[in-house]
Amino acid sequence: MVSSIPTSKTDRFRLGIKTPVQETLLTPRFYTTDFEAMAQMDLSGQADEMAAVLAELRADYNRYHFVRDQEFEQCWDQIDGETRRAFIDFLERSCTSEFSGFLLFKELSRKLKDRNPTLAEAFGLLARDEARHAGFLNKAMADFGLSLDLGYLTKHRTYTFFPPEWIIYTVYLSEKIGYWRYILVYRHLEQHPENRFYPLFRYFENWCQDENRHGDFFKVLLRSQPKLWNNWKARLWARFFLLTVFVTHTLTVLERATFYESIGINPYEYNQQVIQRTNTTAERAFPSILDTNRPEFFRRLERCATANQKLVEIANSQRPKVIGFLQKLPWIVVILWQMLRLYLLPPIDAEATRATVR
Repeated sequence: MVSSIPTSKTDRFRLGIKTPVQETLLTPRFYTTDFEAMAQMDLSGQADEMAAVLAELRADYNRYHFVRDQEFEQCWDQIDGETRRAFIDFLERSCTSEFSGFLLFKELSRKLKDRNPTLAEAFGLLARDEARHAGFLNKAMADFGLSLDLGYLTKHRTYTFFPPEWIIYTVYLSEKIGYWRYILVYRHLEQHPENRFYPLFRYFENWCQDENRHGDFFKVLLRSQPKLWNNWKARLWARFFLLTVFVTHTLTVLERATFYESIGINPYEYNQQVIQRTNTTAERAFPSILDTNRPEFFRRLERCATANQKLVEIANSQRPKVIGFLQKLPWIVVILWQMLRLYLLPPIDAEATRATVR
């Protein structure tokens, strides 16, 4: 983390500190929550499972993984043009996402230390991993002459309040979809090493196991709270969070199509694989999941992405605000309509098939 914050934009530019991207719906969010409600959570229903997850986190399998080797020690000017821009954007958004997780988990650990020691320890271990990830990504940005001022982000980013239930749903999905994002890229580049233009990709296999363990912790936390899975409201919320995460993922991947194409991945096929596998994984935790095998499912997601691209073009056109808003409105309606149609598709009852989930 940067120890001091430059006071002017000129100083920040001179030091190679990147100006954070403008906050949008697709920008990684910074969260806070109801710490008192979190402290009062009863974990007894999943005590054995929680002990097992904690043992996994304590083992710290990646303690020595995030060490830069000699392959990093070179000039990276050969990565240029649109590929360079897209890769820096990937690094920045990924670093911001990991750092936001670190801040939330660190604060939870601090606030719960004297109230719920088990959760406090778990969140402290999660924060340890997220800090490593963010630091490693920030060092990668430095190879391109840039870095994020994480101290500046801490103080100046907008924090969004989510109740504990929403935090559990969203972070579980974030960690599990992160696992599939990283492992699918890693497997692809194993088969096509000629597309691995930067050594960071070699670290994705072990890295994604951190994401998987974090997701397992939130699965145990979710299943320890019957109100999050054992009633009709929980079924509606589960589908809602699955849908919002899948829409956000689709918009983000297709907006970053250049990055995925630069490593030889078809962004449309990649998006579908990540979503389908995340949805199947969520069947182990959520009371209901979405039916991603319906022919219209991905067509509607991609229509959302097309509408979002129109919104981006309008936002970048420098039109007067009133005109811009009027031009955006039809495309916002398109996204909301497609999301509603997806939400109303008959879901899959995960509780009914839980005994058969592998």
